[in-house]
Order: sequence, then structure tokens, then C-alpha cells
Amino acid sequence: AADLDRRTMDRLRKGRLRPEGRIDLHGMTANRAHSALNQFLANAHSGGKRCVLVITGKGSVKEGGGVIRREMPAWLNAPENRIRILGFAQAQPGDGGGGAFYVLLKRRR
Repeated sequence: AADLDRRTMDRLRKGRLRPEGRIDLHGMTANRAHSALNQFLANAHSGGKRCVLVITGKGSVKEGGGVIRREMPAWLNAPENRIRILGFAQAQPGDGGGGAFYVLLKRRR
């Protein structure tokens, strides 16, 4: 996220920007989770939200840590989401830690 200043990214990482919305994807198939995520981000952005929490779950060890969690960076960086997102970071333990991400949305123009 080159267009995001370090201070804001730091606040995001530390959980100082409180999520104004959340979606829980764990237990969904990867396809279902992907489309649910895209829809959620579109709605959150058009609703003027700035920071949202995406819960992926940690996934089982035998799955290599969970498909949704592993795919999340690629999904968030996809062109249809990139236009709405300033940055994202792994959540703090109180918000889900390794099984969740904070996503910072761009302001609507």
C-alpha cells in the first residue's frame, strides 16, 4: 500500500482504527467466501465505512493453515477490491489475531 502513510498503516496494524463492520467467512467454501468478501467490501465502501474486520478463521493444521486465510491477500489485492482498499493487516489477538484481517477502505470520491 504505497499510497498509505506509515502512521495510518501503523495504527491499522495495532488495532487503533476500530472496525465499523465485520464479516465472518470461516466455515465457508473458498468460492463462497470469495464472493461474500467482494460483496461485503463493495457494500462497506459504498456505505462510507473506513475500517472493517474480515474473519477468516485459522484453518486446520492439516490444511496448511486454512485456504481462506491463505487466499485472503490475493483476494484483497485483486483489481476489483484494490480500487476500494488502502491497506490491510493481520488483526490483533482481541479481534481474531491470525484468523482475521483489518481492511482499510478508501474514502468515497
